[in-house]
Amino acid sequence: MNMFCYQCEQTVMGTGCTAKGVCGKDATTATLQDLLVYVSKGISMYAHRASQLGARDREIDIFVIKALFATVTNVDFDPDRLQEMLIQAGKIIEKAKRLYEDAAIKAGKKPELLDGPAALKPADGIDALVSQGAQIGISSRKNTLGDDITGLQELVTYGLKGTAAYADHAQILGKEDAAIYAKFHEYLDLLTKPNPAVDELVTASLGVGELNLHVMELLDEANTDAYGHPEPTAVRVEPIKGKAIVVSGHDLKDLYELLKQTEGKGISIYTHGEMLPALAYPKLKAFKHLVGNYGGAWQDQVKEFDAFPGAILMTTNCIQKPRESYKGRIFTTGLVAMPGVTHIGEDKDFTPVIEAALAADGFPEDGPDKKIMVGFGRNAVMGVADTVISAVKAGAIKHFFLIGGCDGAKPGRNYYTEFAQQVPKDCVILTLACGKYRFNKLEFGDIGGIPRLLDIGQCNDAYSAIKIALALADAFGCGVNDLPLSLILSWYEQKAVAILLTLLHLGIRNIKLGPSLPAFVTPLVLKVLVDNFNISPISTPEADLAEVLGKS
Repeated sequence: MNMFCYQCEQTVMGTGCTAKGVCGKDATTATLQDLLVYVSKGISMYAHRASQLGARDREIDIFVIKALFATVTNVDFDPDRLQEMLIQAGKIIEKAKRLYEDAAIKAGKKPELLDGPAALKPADGIDALVSQGAQIGISSRKNTLGDDITGLQELVTYGLKGTAAYADHAQILGKEDAAIYAKFHEYLDLLTKPNPAVDELVTASLGVGELNLHVMELLDEANTDAYGHPEPTAVRVEPIKGKAIVVSGHDLKDLYELLKQTEGKGISIYTHGEMLPALAYPKLKAFKHLVGNYGGAWQDQVKEFDAFPGAILMTTNCIQKPRESYKGRIFTTGLVAMPGVTHIGEDKDFTPVIEAALAADGFPEDGPDKKIMVGFGRNAVMGVADTVISAVKAGAIKHFFLIGGCDGAKPGRNYYTEFAQQVPKDCVILTLACGKYRFNKLEFGDIGGIPRLLDIGQCNDAYSAIKIALALADAFGCGVNDLPLSLILSWYEQKAVAILLTLLHLGIRNIKLGPSLPAFVTPLVLKVLVDNFNISPISTPEADLAEVLGKS
């Protein structure tokens, strides 16, 4: 069976995975994911029209968000769970159809007879579903619409997938907005148009960036309302003796629930990957058995989890196929899933995780007392804004570099380590997401008491970075593009696409992106990005630094 997927940075030959995903998904999983996105578009065709008539249904809204999130890279690798979602999608699309038709009749209008994704009924059984999915994949659109239009459609789609991840996190914490759901339906409906124009899709992609900004703001509110504003915090990065559980992914609520259930059981809890920033939230770090961070970014997990002498909990995306050596002590929850791995359901009873941790050996002794600083979110940074602004005006701080984004295994990402090391000592580095692991354990010192490396948080904390940049621009009476600020970004999956679209929506120019440009960005699309935003691929640290600092 063939597949075609080019949604992540590591796609084969920089063009597309056609036999098996570099991420580890097989052709069956890839095709079921394609079908789930397709059916979600059909649901939104009805939901969008219903919304225009003043009708909505929360179950429909949330299902579409979760369906999109499930197809983000390294989330759901389990064909059985994808089949369950497609079965549910069949029921949801009928519900959405009734919602729209009832609203139309109530408004005195004749309901449209919709075709395409709206007319598809998911088949019975995985084989039949795969047959359906094979007919509607990216390759079929490339053949009919061409590479440019298809690439732009996927740019919008991947931005929506990334935004859906953030919307799901916010919804889990009780923060949602009907207007946000309506925008998802609007853009998914747009993607079903038979003859879309380039300009229309470019406009839509920036619209998705605006949508993602609103969603990230909502998630920021959800996280800080629940757990307080992140505080500058020294985090231990070496283990301590005893039983252990490591938590990876992004979901703060899952970590909070685990911390409550493990309190007093003699088990130390560690964060991993994008969970590192959790250690800066007051209501999370108040748990004394949340002792530090273990390991680095997601792509190193197989080696790191194999060596970890305890239980492992994956809360969202970033999972890789586990080795047999730890398959019995790794667990998934939420939307993340892997065949053969025990899944913790919606009741969030982490008893199996706790039992696995108690049965494992645990760490035999303490490691070195090494710590790194985290917790420089917008609240913390703006709390010392006067000091930062004075340092800039005095010439003590010459430039800010935001070096962040996704990490990955593809060669070339050492660029970000070398770039950070070469940043002049009179400059400050802001960082976020798991790309920080390329340099966050190095020593950078400070400028007049201001740390030269400021860890803003997870990928969704790009909202904090944006707020910091806007506040600085306001303080200096200039636009963001006029600040002594350069964005050196790394991308891997769809959440990074959503953030990039947000930055473009805000009109931020001169972004350097790497380690390679997305395969779905054709020469025509790249020209649009260059002409409008002067976005460019990274080259070498030396050349890029010279260009940014005006020394070329």
